[in-house]
Amino acid sequence: MDINFRRNRKNSYSLAALTPLFPDAQMVKKPENGLMIYSFASRQKTPVFREVENASTDSVFIAGGPHPSGAPEETLSYFDYVVIGEGEQTLPELVKALRSGKDTSKVKGIAYKDVTGNPVFTENRGPVDLDMYPCFDPDRLMAPLEISRGCPFRCKYCQTPRIFGGKVRHRSIDSIVKFAQYYNDLRFTSSNALAYGSDGIHPRFDKVEKLLSSLHRIDGKKIYFGTFPSEVRPEFITEESIEMITKYCDNTRLNLGAQSGSDRILKEIWRGHTTEDTFRGIELCFKHGIIPVVDFIVGYPDETEEEQDKSLEMIKWISKKGGNVHAHYLTPLPGTPYEHAIPSVVSDRFKKVLGKMALEGKATGSWS
Repeated sequence: MDINFRRNRKNSYSLAALTPLFPDAQMVKKPENGLMIYSFASRQKTPVFREVENASTDSVFIAGGPHPSGAPEETLSYFDYVVIGEGEQTLPELVKALRSGKDTSKVKGIAYKDVTGNPVFTENRGPVDLDMYPCFDPDRLMAPLEISRGCPFRCKYCQTPRIFGGKVRHRSIDSIVKFAQYYNDLRFTSSNALAYGSDGIHPRFDKVEKLLSSLHRIDGKKIYFGTFPSEVRPEFITEESIEMITKYCDNTRLNLGAQSGSDRILKEIWRGHTTEDTFRGIELCFKHGIIPVVDFIVGYPDETEEEQDKSLEMIKWISKKGGNVHAHYLTPLPGTPYEHAIPSVVSDRFKKVLGKMALEGKATGSWS
């Protein structure tokens, strides 16, 4: 049975982590005979489901990634198997079982339908040790360096702790340095770059500095830390952490998640920081010549217009001081406490101000 990864421009990071495990796999742009492996988020589910439903190939369809992990029963309406959570251990075991004709019910961390059409969930799979698996195969598909996985915070809108767990795991510096050789510009993925080496709640800036100094010693590398596709939490921005970034890194911007200008909303969504933390972190960025790029979510289920105004006031303050904003409308994601939530209406005032900022190049995103 041939192994085929269905590649698109949205799932390259996921496939980069999986392709080293399957040296004989092919990257395809449409269903092919054999094992068809997909990874996708909720926004891609409709075209993916349609493609699989209309496929005329002799295929076994396997799904993984954010949406299948959060909504396995829905996904099983179209797919034969769902890999739930991390795939580095589960997917090779499933592929081996399918290729050899063995019982797939012994594979941990998957879902499938039995002969009566009812969903079956096998035993949960534990978290993987990142150092046991490569970041990517440099000859096939590369991605930013994943330095950490998991998150101890339980923000109601976020799939990360539900998929990867609440215990943060870190790739070793030796492993990170090994894969850094393939890039001139180093960029990273993590739920909070400044939490490297820590439990995700209490910073270990000594370990962050050890990582950055090790990378800095590699000739010809530019380091972009705490920038897209990663970000930092505002309470992790301190004099010490900002000075490390200005000392070792090349970025003049820092991405951070504010998510709301209302302390009530921050408490309601289990965010774990306050607006005071956000203001303090942003001020430190400006003090050290770093441009903050601040993320906001609008449309929380019980968010009032007055609370949207609080976010708007913070956004205008950031813009006036020279920062940038990325704002987006709440998307209820499967597997999260907000899965069945109904987002609130965004005020005309919020849309008007953000629209004007977008035209001025000070805001990006989609907030309605």
